[in-house]
Amino acid sequence: MRCTHLPLCALSLLVCGAALAADPPAPSFQKDVRPLLEAKCVRCHGEKVKKADLDLGTLVGVLKGGESGPAVVAGKPDKSPLYEKVHKGEMPPAKKDALTAAEVETLRKWIADGAKMPAGSVGGGITQHDVIPIMLRHCTACHGRHKQEAGLDLRTPAAMLRGGKSGPAIVAGQPAESLVVQRVSAGAMPPPKRLVEACVKPVEKSELETLTKWIAAGAPVVDVQPDVATTTPDTLVTDKDRDFWAFRPPQPVKVPAVRDASRVRNPIDAFVLAKLEAKGLTFSPEADRVTLLRRAYFDLTGLPPEPAEVKAFLEDTSPNAYEKLIDRLLASPRYGERWARYWLDLAGYADSEGKREQDLPRPHAWRYRDYVIRSFNADKPYDRFLMEQLAGDELADYRGAKEITPELYDNLVATGFLRMTPDATWANITGFVPDRIEVMADQIDVLGSAVLGLTMKCARCHSHKFDPIPHRDYYRLVAVFKGALDEYDWLKPEIRPGIGPESVDVAPPRLLSFVTAAERKAWEAQKTAGGKAPEPKIQAMWDRGEPSPTYIYRRGDYLMPGALVGPGVPSVLTDGKTPFEIRPPWPGAKQTGRRLAFAKWVTRPDHPLTARVMVNRLWRHHFGTGIVPTLANFGRTGVPPTHPELLDWLAREFQDPTPQPPPPRGEGEKNPRDPITGKDAREATPTFTPLPSGKGAGGLGSSPWSLKRLHKLIMTSTTYRQSSAINPDAKKLDPANALYSRAPLVRLDAEALYDSLLFVAGKLDETRGGPADAVQVRKDGLVTPAGTAKGWRRLVYVQQTRKQPATHAETFDFPQMNPNCIERRDSTVAPQALHLMNNGMVEQLAGEFAKRVRRDAGGYPARQVEAVYVLALSRAPTAEEKKLGVEALERLADAWEKQLTGEGVRDAAERKALATYCHAVMNSAAFLYVD
Repeated sequence: MRCTHLPLCALSLLVCGAALAADPPAPSFQKDVRPLLEAKCVRCHGEKVKKADLDLGTLVGVLKGGESGPAVVAGKPDKSPLYEKVHKGEMPPAKKDALTAAEVETLRKWIADGAKMPAGSVGGGITQHDVIPIMLRHCTACHGRHKQEAGLDLRTPAAMLRGGKSGPAIVAGQPAESLVVQRVSAGAMPPPKRLVEACVKPVEKSELETLTKWIAAGAPVVDVQPDVATTTPDTLVTDKDRDFWAFRPPQPVKVPAVRDASRVRNPIDAFVLAKLEAKGLTFSPEADRVTLLRRAYFDLTGLPPEPAEVKAFLEDTSPNAYEKLIDRLLASPRYGERWARYWLDLAGYADSEGKREQDLPRPHAWRYRDYVIRSFNADKPYDRFLMEQLAGDELADYRGAKEITPELYDNLVATGFLRMTPDATWANITGFVPDRIEVMADQIDVLGSAVLGLTMKCARCHSHKFDPIPHRDYYRLVAVFKGALDEYDWLKPEIRPGIGPESVDVAPPRLLSFVTAAERKAWEAQKTAGGKAPEPKIQAMWDRGEPSPTYIYRRGDYLMPGALVGPGVPSVLTDGKTPFEIRPPWPGAKQTGRRLAFAKWVTRPDHPLTARVMVNRLWRHHFGTGIVPTLANFGRTGVPPTHPELLDWLAREFQDPTPQPPPPRGEGEKNPRDPITGKDAREATPTFTPLPSGKGAGGLGSSPWSLKRLHKLIMTSTTYRQSSAINPDAKKLDPANALYSRAPLVRLDAEALYDSLLFVAGKLDETRGGPADAVQVRKDGLVTPAGTAKGWRRLVYVQQTRKQPATHAETFDFPQMNPNCIERRDSTVAPQALHLMNNGMVEQLAGEFAKRVRRDAGGYPARQVEAVYVLALSRAPTAEEKKLGVEALERLADAWEKQLTGEGVRDAAERKALATYCHAVMNSAAFLYVD
């Protein structure tokens, strides 16, 4: 039978074949991509939980990307991080959630097809927040807050529409008619010849395209509120994240009972002894009085005692002789000079800018150094000390004051803490936005390491890999300081070295002239009389109001701005649902009040870290290691505290001192004996009783946040007063002395050694404060401090440059401050011994030491040896040491006599012998170490 329907069949087959040959429709986001993302990814990257600031629950979120940049690159799957992660199986992290091969292919095809947004979709277009960063980077230096050439301000869309003398800068919907597009397209703006002057770079092609698209779309403005903490629980940091010992406020702890209560002088001993007894150990015997004397002097003043002070202490038989000694040392002005140095390390103090090879000077930095010394000597409460450094300019209206009082002056000088990091932005090629951001990043690093005990640097580029510090929180913290430290409203260091073309200041000068009324009056009188002294100024930081908006910089790149954020603090250190409250410092103030709010938050009694970090640091300087060994890292990668209860007890006692009764004695004890004296320990060992307040004088009073009180509490404990001798049990059971079973043996640091050399030689000039003493760079490469008419001042007053420190300081581990120093190296290397043996200044000081000994002891070798020991080692020599010393002087004199000629050879030889002997003592372990 003929098939009369063949043409129809053939046609059907042809149509079917064509349909089969056609490509399947491209995947769509709503139908194909979104379901697989919701099933596998949104749990960690959605509206509620937005890890890495990435929301994969919406097309807008996918296209926007997260803290690492765009999640997809339209048309380029291999360049799209989202595809790369799932293709390699890195995401999702759980194997059970892994995408199938078909799902991965669907995602690839969607991206390859252009990752298109459905027609009618809203929310993914360009807004003013894509354009404002471009204006800030390239235009507002000349058309911004401080300078509005041609009457034009380009900081906001409203100002752009308003325009300047030439008319509106933009015409909504008409990019070709918009002057800003015309000028940028023509290469006229920014002016090529003024790029270095204004510290800006030309507009990139992609940036011009973004600007053009925005104008073409009608210059849309969306109401995007900065991301700040609210009463809604934080989605990036959970309560589980906060459940870590360092992120919880210090809690009340019970002082433990111990078996050998006779060794407990105060609660510190109970906490330490409880750990020792658990290991089968106890405290070492108490150090002898001379050892305690020398230890206390170096710990609190960085200098040995005078012979008369040694004699007075040894002759004082009163029960509280040691406590009185601690009070005297805390009241000494030398205390501030010693302990200020530790804080200056944390602040990154230097008398030069660093960064560039020129290492140009900071002639006014010394005021901050003197402020820190004054604060320690006055026992300024630590919370006030921090408040002044973080927000001194917002504590009182210095501009409206009738007179700059010492308090107002201190408030301003204290903010130099925020100006100590290396800064090369004075220069023509190192003053651009990325250079400024580096200065800001260093300052956040200093703040985190010195005050908070957290590593913040990681969060600049991405959420912290170990601690719950989101990328967002870093930039919230940046926003806190934006009123004073703004990369788009920069105050340049006032340096004019004449090196190459210089950029021109747009903003006001960085230095302030608000010195005290007395200093201002004295300078004006000198100027009237024809004096040429430079105007006294302060290296300070102050809030100027009107900060630029703060955008998260994805991967830390300022060319990749992300979400808009507002000021805030690390969420993990809060409950996650309390707003960061900011108020004007006083009625009518132009200042933002952001740093003042931050300073108040830092010094809250329930702050998890502030008190812990400081008491831990104080403990480290007395015992050689911190209760938390990682001084700047209390986070998850830091070393946990060896004595967590003691740390919390100290932190709470530091903030809010309360009388503590002595721990109960061990049961069944009868007449416990003191291991040193053999007497009844209940008579020999004083109980812990708070003394009357002695603020500013070292007394163990009840002043909150008193560092001097904390010193005395620690130094009067049995824990501190132990001998450094190592017994076999302690060596076996506590080899690293982590349980404090003995006192540490400590080598003098750079300052203590240098100052002690001057001290024993009688050449220490104790003139305090003022500009730093210059250093001299000799032809042989050595850098030595310039002397004074009286000798040399303490090393804390010697000019501290970042790139040419004094040779002595550098040899003995003085830090370079890039940007600061949390804990110095403690090296033992040959150049240290060679320096003490061969350095000309050390040899000169040995000669001066010998002259001092000869003045005190005359020409009698036995008395000379005694004087050397008392001056250098704070003790008399033993009979054997005295015998060996006299013999050494005799042999040295004979040797020198053979080398000398002329009259009075023997007398000259004896003098040189004594100088050589003094030099040898200066090189001895007994001089270099404190036990």
